[in-house]
Amino acid sequence: MLSYAIRRLIQAVVAIFGVLTIVFVVMHLSGDPTLLLVPQDASAEMIAELRRQLGFDRPIPVQYLDYLAGLARLDFGLSVVQRVPALDIVLSRLPYTIQLAAGALCIAVGVGIPAGIVMATRRGTAIERLLTAIVVTGQSVPTFLSGILLIFVFGVTLRWLPTSGSGEWSAMIMPSVALGALSMSTFARMTRISIVDELSKDYVRAGRARGLSQSQVVLRHVLRNAAIPVITIAALEIGNLLAGAVIVETVFAWPGIGQLAIQSIQSRDFLVVQVIVLLISFVYVMTSVLADLVYVAVDPRIRLAR
Repeated sequence: MLSYAIRRLIQAVVAIFGVLTIVFVVMHLSGDPTLLLVPQDASAEMIAELRRQLGFDRPIPVQYLDYLAGLARLDFGLSVVQRVPALDIVLSRLPYTIQLAAGALCIAVGVGIPAGIVMATRRGTAIERLLTAIVVTGQSVPTFLSGILLIFVFGVTLRWLPTSGSGEWSAMIMPSVALGALSMSTFARMTRISIVDELSKDYVRAGRARGLSQSQVVLRHVLRNAAIPVITIAALEIGNLLAGAVIVETVFAWPGIGQLAIQSIQSRDFLVVQVIVLLISFVYVMTSVLADLVYVAVDPRIRLAR
């Protein structure tokens, strides 16, 4: 177990390194942020001096090596625009995104998994057709469109919920629903597929032959065996929720790292964007590693390769 975890962590570091390299190159090739920081009537000398102060007059490979050296010292650099540590800016916004992602995950798991169980055990009934329609709708409607529709219906027309900001707990309801709708559909579909597959196996028929009811077979045996694909989806969806928050936070003016990412890209604040990408990449790879380790606890028949 320990050797496997170490290997996966090494792979995670390589993956994060690759993502950071791509983002670093793309951001630096997208344009010079110096021109956004000087007055319109700035002279060429003023622009050149500011570019020198910010370090953008050096070759990109040199800047890249300096950035890696800073990372080795846990120094993520200063924001180009605000001139404060980029990590501090991201950490100040991170609690809002965690709050939003947690709300979306509760909706996705709390609605998606029970819906998938009902769809699998009540096949051919009216309730399955109803839940299937809801799941397909949640999967088909783009996140930005569902957010706008929620604002129009519950914020503008009915005036039940605030349309933007994070001042009240009720302000989190619509962003959480918009962000969690797609993940809810994914959980429901995967849960249904896994349970339907398990219900066709011999141990289910043996349990029914011993006198167990459908609900007893599902609760005692089927759910645990069907959990492996759901765990895989959960690991991916946690990262997807953080990445998807970029759109939702923009629509609802939610002050998280998603909104910060858009603002930083527009102002070409390289270091802030790189910290955000590093954070999301870290969450992706670590949840993937943890999912692999949880497999063994859920299903003892699984053994990690040495």
